[in-house]
Amino acid sequence: MTLLRYEDLSVTLPSMARPILDGISLTVDAGEAVALVGESGSGKSVTARAALGLFPEGARTTGRVSVEGTDLVGAGPASLREVRTAKAAMIYQDPRAAINPVRRVGDFLTESLRLVHGRPKDRARARAAELLDAVGLPDPVRHLDQYPHQLSGGMLQRVVIAAALTAEPRLLLCDEPTTALDVSTQAEILAVLGRLRRERGLGLLLITHDIELAASVSDRIYVMYAGRIVETAPVAELFHAPRHPYTAGLVGSSPPLDGRAPERLVPIPGAPMGLLESAPGCAFAARCRFAEPGRCDQSPPPLREFGPAAVACHRAGELDLTPHRHTNQEVR
Repeated sequence: MTLLRYEDLSVTLPSMARPILDGISLTVDAGEAVALVGESGSGKSVTARAALGLFPEGARTTGRVSVEGTDLVGAGPASLREVRTAKAAMIYQDPRAAINPVRRVGDFLTESLRLVHGRPKDRARARAAELLDAVGLPDPVRHLDQYPHQLSGGMLQRVVIAAALTAEPRLLLCDEPTTALDVSTQAEILAVLGRLRRERGLGLLLITHDIELAASVSDRIYVMYAGRIVETAPVAELFHAPRHPYTAGLVGSSPPLDGRAPERLVPIPGAPMGLLESAPGCAFAARCRFAEPGRCDQSPPPLREFGPAAVACHRAGELDLTPHRHTNQEVR
């Protein structure tokens, strides 16, 4: 069952030279983990927020984005409320920014259980304790009475995940959920998300700039650049045989998560295209060592299918972009 579907979604602002999102299409099925990967400014977070019907103020939106069949483009308050309180939930990257520092953890977790879902105070508190236990916090009842400053970053992120589960959503939207955490805590949080996905049959959309991290937890990866999907494939295929130079660049410049020293890291030259910039051809052409003048800089490449993969590159199929370094995918 498809929980989340984007169909040719575009989001534009009058003051910008190019769309924030340009014809985005992707899906997330029940029980599936999908990652959306790209550098800062590529449009990943706007894509995630669209799944809750949150679009930039003044933006013009075309196409569709639907959660369990509910189209959120132009949706009314009742439809938006249903999606946000019962079908989908967001986990943000900084847990300390998501929790009021002067309220106890228990108040934070029980608020929606009481006000939105109508649970009495004692039942809401019992449910909050169950959720803290489900995300791996020991002695959950004690934590309900603590303030955010009394918990570590990793513990707070577990609280935020528990809060996202209060409505028992089918879809979790994770916007850089481990960026503010150290490497060992990142692994713990990702393990929690993976276990919850398997136990509850959740669909998971992971937003991250780290393609190595995305590959460690996802079934499929979509690679985004300048508001467009430039490549998508199952994890193993994308990592071992990328077809877009940008994807190959992300793989080649990402250190392994397991701590092993990579053979070589090669950064992508230049800077990502900003919203005040535009190009008539491929947006990545100015940074691509494989770009052909008169071809790559003349028209944007369409997304072409290659079996289970799809690539938006004029030279897709011509180039050997096999990464020449080890990754954690070799032991996956």
